[in-house]
Amino acid sequence: MESTQIKTANPLKAIVTAGRSSALRPLTYTKNKHLIKLANKPMVFYALERVAQAGIHDVGIIIAEGDEEVKEAVGDGARWGLSITYIPQVGGAKGIAHAIHVAREFLGESSFMVHLGDNLMNENLAPFADYFVRNNLNCLLTLAHVQHPERFGVPEFDKNGRLVRVEERPVKPASPYAVAGVYFYDRHVHEAFSHLRESSRGVYEISDLHTWLAQNGYTVNYVEVKRWWKDRGSAHDLLEGNRIILETLTSQEDGKLEPSVVLEGVVRIGKNTRVGGRTVIRGPVTIGDGCLIKDSYIGPYTSIGDTVELHNADIENSIVYDGTSITTSRKITDSIIGENVVFSDAKRETPRAAKFVVGDNGSISI
Repeated sequence: MESTQIKTANPLKAIVTAGRSSALRPLTYTKNKHLIKLANKPMVFYALERVAQAGIHDVGIIIAEGDEEVKEAVGDGARWGLSITYIPQVGGAKGIAHAIHVAREFLGESSFMVHLGDNLMNENLAPFADYFVRNNLNCLLTLAHVQHPERFGVPEFDKNGRLVRVEERPVKPASPYAVAGVYFYDRHVHEAFSHLRESSRGVYEISDLHTWLAQNGYTVNYVEVKRWWKDRGSAHDLLEGNRIILETLTSQEDGKLEPSVVLEGVVRIGKNTRVGGRTVIRGPVTIGDGCLIKDSYIGPYTSIGDTVELHNADIENSIVYDGTSITTSRKITDSIIGENVVFSDAKRETPRAAKFVVGDNGSISI
C-alpha cells in the first residue's frame, strides 16, 4: 500500500476515525490503536493514503477529547497533500454514527467518504468515489465476502438484490457479506441521527444508520471489495493485517549488508541498519532504521521496527516493535513483541529458568 499522488480533484470531503480503543491490549495501554504500526507504518496512515489516492483534499480526523497523540503523529496532512481538521468526539466513543454527527459542522452540506482508521482496504477508492458522485447516490457501502459475517455488520437484500437492512453482529447472518470500513454519504445522512437510539453496547451503531436510510426512501447502493481487513482485537488479526501490507511492498535496501548475508524475495531494509554474519532474510520482510542484525534468520511476513537488535535470532510471521533486543536462538513465530522488550537465552543465565515480566492481557506460549 504505497502512497499515491493525487491526480484529480474530488468534490467530496472525508472523515477518518482515530479515537482511542481498548482493543489490541496490551499494546493500546500506552498507544492509540490507530498508531500501532503494521509493516512499520501507523495503520491510520494507510487510510489517509487511500483518501489522498481518491483525490479528496479536505479531511476531518475524529479523535478522543484531549488526545494529542494522533495530532503529533499525523500533523497537518501535507505529506499526503491533505488539509486535516481534528474533530474531538465530544461525549466519548459513542460509535461511528455518532462520529459522523459530531463532524456535522466540518462537513456542512458536502457529500463525503468515511474511512475507518483501523481498517485496511487493498483497493483504489477513486472509482468508488466517482461512481457515488456520478450516480447521485444518498449512500454507497463497500461490502466484503467474509468467512464469519456474524462478527460484523451484515447486509440483508430483497429478492431483487436491493439492500433493505444492515444488522450488527447477527446470530444468524442474512448474507455472507460484511459492511467494510469505507462508506459514502450525501448531506441527507444527517437526517438519520435523531432517529437512532443507543444499542445494547452503548453506542450509535452505523448499521442502524444504514438501515434507517434504506427503509426511509433513500438510495443505498453497494460495491464489493476484493480484500479488506478489520482488526477485531486479537494478535491473529494484527498479524493478518501485517501480512496484507507486506504483500504489496517492493524491495528497497538502504542499510549496509555484509557479503555473507542472503536475501530472498521482497525485503526492505531501512537507513543505518547493519546486517552481517550468517544472516538469511526471506521476504516479504520489512526492517526499520538503525537496526543491528547478526547471525539470524528472519522469515516471511515479519516486520522489524527501528533500533532493533537481533543476535542468533530465528523469527518469522511476527511483528517486532522499536528498541527490542532478541538474543535467543529459540524460534519465535506468530508473535507480536512490543517496544523495548528484551529476549535472552535462559541457558546462559543462572539459575537456568524461564523468566518473565508480563503485563495485563499478555499471552505466552512456551
